[in-house]
Amino acid sequence: MHSHLTLLLVDDHVLLREALALLLEHTWPGVQVLQAGDLESACQLADSHPELQLVLLDLGLPDAQGLRSLQVLQARAPWARHVVLSAHDQPALVLQAIETGAAGFIPKTADLRQMQGALQCVLAGGISLPAGLAAPAGSGAPSVVLTPRQQEVLGLLIDGHSNKAICRRMGVANSTVKTHLEAIFRALGVNSRAQAVVAASRLGLQLPLAPAPAPLR
Repeated sequence: MHSHLTLLLVDDHVLLREALALLLEHTWPGVQVLQAGDLESACQLADSHPELQLVLLDLGLPDAQGLRSLQVLQARAPWARHVVLSAHDQPALVLQAIETGAAGFIPKTADLRQMQGALQCVLAGGISLPAGLAAPAGSGAPSVVLTPRQQEVLGLLIDGHSNKAICRRMGVANSTVKTHLEAIFRALGVNSRAQAVVAASRLGLQLPLAPAPAPLR
């Protein structure tokens, strides 16, 4: 873990939030944990802390339910890595969170070791998913789980498009494309664009046609 890290913890359960903050500060000396119990307070803290590097976000806030809070905080602090912390870890919800741009998803049932591993993965630039959702190594194509948008990105990657070209074709920000690529690399067990293309080819993944270019505004 980084020796100097500013982390925003957003959860409306006061006892759980304060206990987790204490645990994080004890585990990683030098980490500054900011706390918010609702989306409005979280946005204010994000605005006043440009050094913010990591956001841990519960999806059940009193003033925002579901992934809307993730979208709002990403817009307010696009430079930070955002991780969902939830009591619900259904595969569909996990994939929706990653599709929305989360860099990780940590179930509240995770133990300290699992949380440490997940946060270290995210801070190193990776995508962290619950263990049950990760594709087991060497089990073949059926275990590779990609969201529809990630499939689109991979399809454009295979066609030889650059990140900038993928942004234009899909009408999304460069940071969003990077997040999708990180998730693709993790799912395929690779660490480069070229390796992703080779792995997709070997697995025989059926990818959708590349989307049409976004209209000019």
